[in-house]
Amino acid sequence: MSTNTETTSSTQDAKRPASNTEWAISLFGTAVGAGILFLPINAGSFGFWPLLVATILIGPMTYFSHRGLARMICASPRQGEDITAVVTDYFGKSAGFIISVVYFCAIFPIVLIYGVSITNTVDSFIVNQLHGPSVPRPLLSFLLVGIMTIVFAFGQRMVLAVTQFLVYPLIFCLGALSIYLIPRWDIASFMEVGNNDWRVVGAVALIIPVLVFSFNHSPAISQFSLAMVAAHGREKSSENASRALALTAILLTVFTMFFVWSCTLTLGADGLSEAREQNLPVLSYLANVTGVPVLAFLSPIIAMIAIISSYFGHVLGATEGGNFLLRNAAPRATAKLSEKQLNSIMHGIIFVAAWVVAIIDPSILGLIEAIGGPFIASILYLLPMYAINRIDALKQFRGRPSNVFVVITGLIAVGATVWSLFS
Repeated sequence: MSTNTETTSSTQDAKRPASNTEWAISLFGTAVGAGILFLPINAGSFGFWPLLVATILIGPMTYFSHRGLARMICASPRQGEDITAVVTDYFGKSAGFIISVVYFCAIFPIVLIYGVSITNTVDSFIVNQLHGPSVPRPLLSFLLVGIMTIVFAFGQRMVLAVTQFLVYPLIFCLGALSIYLIPRWDIASFMEVGNNDWRVVGAVALIIPVLVFSFNHSPAISQFSLAMVAAHGREKSSENASRALALTAILLTVFTMFFVWSCTLTLGADGLSEAREQNLPVLSYLANVTGVPVLAFLSPIIAMIAIISSYFGHVLGATEGGNFLLRNAAPRATAKLSEKQLNSIMHGIIFVAAWVVAIIDPSILGLIEAIGGPFIASILYLLPMYAINRIDALKQFRGRPSNVFVVITGLIAVGATVWSLFS
């Protein structure tokens, strides 16, 4: 995220730093998006036991991985600098540039995924709930991606304020909808899927990449860590960051996995498979097949809010990484540009790319599994653990069992993605 004072304070009250709870809500908003709305389709299709194992793993995975990334930034001697500057300082100019490229590749494809998701969700809502004509995809995607992107013209303060405003009703709606679906659960038929022991092991490995994507809030960790240092000092920043991240992980695990279980038990393996074929978020599919008036209108609206809130957070991260790459690719040209002008260029690039991909309409889960998972796992799971074992400023965090756990799950995420691509 941006490292200037305005950006760092954009989610904070003018008179006091944001509390750990406020930061946890903001981080939750960054994580909740297309990944979570598609998570039931992926995770639930493997059956009861793989989903149970995934539920047990995802909380620790989310907390320990994001804590490692926050520690890496909080401990940096270069206070006030974002992740691109921190990794350059830790590993040198060449390695720092490569890591920054990977960081950009971990976030930018997610922005493209949200362009596809919002287009499909709104189109489905118009046709199935409003019973209107299907809007030509190029026009619909242009309008939707354009409206979401043009908000950035009003500044990052407005973007982050809108994001936080959307999160509270989103949390309430996810919980309420999960409870509402309980009478429709079909536990018996779901228990019959995926009972083979070896199939469970393989299924869990295949679920992990989409879990990594769905619970990822790393685009906000850079700004979050800088705010922790500014509020509590370098010595106590990691401790306070850990508290906020623990609360975020709890919120995500409780609300998200309850939502996943409720949707999965309601639709069953066949319904989830059909939703995957239609390339729709599970909420949109639920609205289409249940025929319940409340679900018909509420589900797509929840999906839209989730996508929009995450789109904002991820565009901020993509802009941060993209600006770094632009400065290195064209140092003379960018030297003449202000930060605002450089941001506008990146926002234009993001808009065009997201619009084009939304028109093409690739498989969203395919993008998540093939692109999002491995890059996110590399930056979020593997890089901080490597830094902890190499950088003296992080040596106090060495030799902990949680480090081993993060490395193993990160390697599984990368390995499972590679295996699925060639299998």
